[in-house]
Amino acid sequence: MFVDKATIKVKAGDGGNGAVAFHREKYVAAGGPDGGDGGRGGNIIIVVDSHMSTLMDFRYKRKYAALPGADGTGKRCNGKDGQDLIIKVPRGTVVRNADTGAIMHDMSDDEPFVAAKGGRGGWGNAHFATPTRQAPRFAKNGTRGEELSLTLELKLLADVGLVGFPNVGKSTLLSAVTKARPKIADYHFTTLFPNLGVVYAGEGRSFVMADIPGIIEGASEGAGLGFDFLRHIDRCRLLVHLVDVSGIEGRDPIEDFETINEELALYNEELASRPMIVAANKCDIVQDGEKLEEFRSYMRENGMELYEISAATHAGVKELIDAVSQKLSGLPPVKVFEPEPEAIEEMPKDGAKDLEMQQEDGVWYVRGAWLERLLDRVNLSDYESRMYFDRMLRGAGVFARLEELGIKDGDTVDLYGLEFEYQR
Repeated sequence: MFVDKATIKVKAGDGGNGAVAFHREKYVAAGGPDGGDGGRGGNIIIVVDSHMSTLMDFRYKRKYAALPGADGTGKRCNGKDGQDLIIKVPRGTVVRNADTGAIMHDMSDDEPFVAAKGGRGGWGNAHFATPTRQAPRFAKNGTRGEELSLTLELKLLADVGLVGFPNVGKSTLLSAVTKARPKIADYHFTTLFPNLGVVYAGEGRSFVMADIPGIIEGASEGAGLGFDFLRHIDRCRLLVHLVDVSGIEGRDPIEDFETINEELALYNEELASRPMIVAANKCDIVQDGEKLEEFRSYMRENGMELYEISAATHAGVKELIDAVSQKLSGLPPVKVFEPEPEAIEEMPKDGAKDLEMQQEDGVWYVRGAWLERLLDRVNLSDYESRMYFDRMLRGAGVFARLEELGIKDGDTVDLYGLEFEYQR
């Protein structure tokens, strides 16, 4: 079964908790705190598997969770990091955030993508020892791993897409110019899923061609099979529009051509301007020569490249493939979808009131759900990110509330392990 879309839930591992422990050894008095840190939670990593061609594996398994980090122990032993979970997908899979629809990554290359980051390990009590607090009896818990729903959408990596009404000869043409062997029969919707083949047009010249299942009128609104597979045309650099000009089924070639183009434009306006070559197929069994001549005139008037072929007898096929290869040489590479920035969550203006603030041994501890989320997406090694972080805290009234509670210059502020000296 060909499956090209799936929604899954992923959960990265939680960070391990820090340990509260004290060094105890014979003849060593007051050994001090020696609790180790918790391990990092495992990441959810998506990689490309060139041997996969569909998303069938995700039809039955929908939930994926990485292992959590281990808790720290005494003797300053850190917990083991959680093992990353590797999810394999076919090349060309677009990963989206299922809740927002934003593109997170296009799996068109061999670079792995971290879809969900594991939680940070908590600090053991050894981190919190100071000259005035020599025996801290607390440690920091690990943070939660990211959890989200992902939509996996397979968009075939093909240079050329064959489009047209059902039974116009797309599968026959693909089998004639490649080693692909799609099912071919004399009835509509023989092809139920896209087929790919590599066309060798000469020494050093080759390209990938995709046979897109029959599109019909109303496909952009879900009629027929076209709506399910129109997404596979998105990447194609060039479209080859096959039209049945034989007249056997009593169809009008001009009307068919216009109908398919209209459906492509309704699905995606960009497809209306995609480079296109028209192939008049089944010329060997034409019933009405006047209809064919009208179609030729229509193509000339609209400035379209027209090639008259017979996919069954291979007549004119070489000339068509040579024209396609020549056209591709001047077109940009296969489209790669860029990640879309997600809307940044706005911090509440009075967010400080939702935070827990308490002082212990000269250290002000600030805790809260939105503060933890903010810390997770800020790169504290980058100056601009730190300035953004400072603006968010000030805008939420965090510093103002600390001053109301009596914080003084030089006091230490702890934000989930991030410590800094307070200055007005």
